[in-house]
Amino acid sequence: MLRSTAPAELGSSRLSGCYPLVPYSGRVGYRRFQWLGQSYSTAQNFDDNPHSVHGVAWQRPWTVTHHSATQAELVCTHSPDAHWPFAFTLRQRFTLSPEALEVQLHFTNQAPQAQPVGLGWHPYFPKRERSHLQIDLNQRWDNDASGLATHRVPQPAIDADVAQLGFDNCFEGWQGPALIRDEKLSMRLSSSLPYLVVFTPDTKPYYCVEPVSHVSNAIQQPDPLAHGLQSVAPDASAEGWMKLEVARA
Repeated sequence: MLRSTAPAELGSSRLSGCYPLVPYSGRVGYRRFQWLGQSYSTAQNFDDNPHSVHGVAWQRPWTVTHHSATQAELVCTHSPDAHWPFAFTLRQRFTLSPEALEVQLHFTNQAPQAQPVGLGWHPYFPKRERSHLQIDLNQRWDNDASGLATHRVPQPAIDADVAQLGFDNCFEGWQGPALIRDEKLSMRLSSSLPYLVVFTPDTKPYYCVEPVSHVSNAIQQPDPLAHGLQSVAPDASAEGWMKLEVARA
């Protein structure tokens, strides 16, 4: 279903099948933002990228709090640091059935003030000869030369082989499940999160279809909450889910 890496070769989460995007997905432009009248910065966390990328949860240790043959629950506790200035606790639950994988995120703000919060996942799918995407959506965010989302343009529904696509974009107007198929599997990706990032690099053996809660770099928009970012009060929570149903092709 997802890209696999042998355990002995799993040197970082960037080689995994999927990781969470919390407390933001995409980028924080040039590693700085304003929130509630105060200026903040984030630290470099992705090679030499000028922006901070994908939050902090994908690079932190997690503790397994429960596991069985069909379920696992993990928790990540973050204290304020150079990468993110607000404390939070994040729980992630995996549930397997014979036909599906469901993943849930539950975020709780442990800071004494409201903090900006985004959720998402970054699944990697193996690129096969007949990998195909069919997704009903209607708007695309185009990027500047540095990779920051800058403006929306109309986007017809995607219905094409992955080899024909050249996306690294966030999309709006996502309706229904994203249909992912190839010569081996037929999959339906659904989520409670309203935006979708599609990444189809032509030089890699994988592609990504990522459900997220907000536009990349929403935190630097004039109205971040209008672009999906949430303001989560102290001790309050945010949550989301992703489900991947699979069948033989």
